[in-house]
Amino acid sequence: MSMRRATRRRGVAVAVVALTLSVSLAGCGGDGGEPPAQETPGSASAASSEGKGDEQPDGANGNEVPDTSRTLATINGSNGFRFVIHSASRDDGGFLTVTGAIENTSGKGQSAPVQWNGQEAAVKATGRSLGGMTLVDKVEKKRYYVLRDTDGYPLTTTGISRVDPGEQISFFAQFPAPPTSTPEVDLQIPLMPVATIELS
Repeated sequence: MSMRRATRRRGVAVAVVALTLSVSLAGCGGDGGEPPAQETPGSASAASSEGKGDEQPDGANGNEVPDTSRTLATINGSNGFRFVIHSASRDDGGFLTVTGAIENTSGKGQSAPVQWNGQEAAVKATGRSLGGMTLVDKVEKKRYYVLRDTDGYPLTTTGISRVDPGEQISFFAQFPAPPTSTPEVDLQIPLMPVATIELS
């Protein structure tokens, strides 16, 4: 047998083995050989991001408007800001979500007070937020703080820095839910008067 014929046979054998392996690997892919499903709004990846969104009320992502048909409290500060609280709703996951709007009533553009961020160094490092907001349950004698995610970011509206005169900005803040035996709590926002709000 000549060297040329041996080399040709070896090349054919390698090609056959490579083809066999590629066919075998395609058949052994754990998805039954079907192509991977593309991400759609109902897919698992989208569902996980929607799950985060479910923790945020309407208006938290800026795409939807919160329900403003009800007002639980109006908090007027001496600093030219007004908080209007629209809802304080428990959910099945053990959370309480407070929603409302911040309005600049001063007649001039203002920066949001840094005190609204709260005093925790880890939360301050995440940027502007409403992480300093707290709820006080006078019946159970407990104080509830804004929840944090696994990266330390507060579960509340963030990035509020400057508010134009007359501008209204929707906000949310999530807390651990007080027991169902607690019908109302005091909402405390740094530099603002305390307001009692009803829970639903």
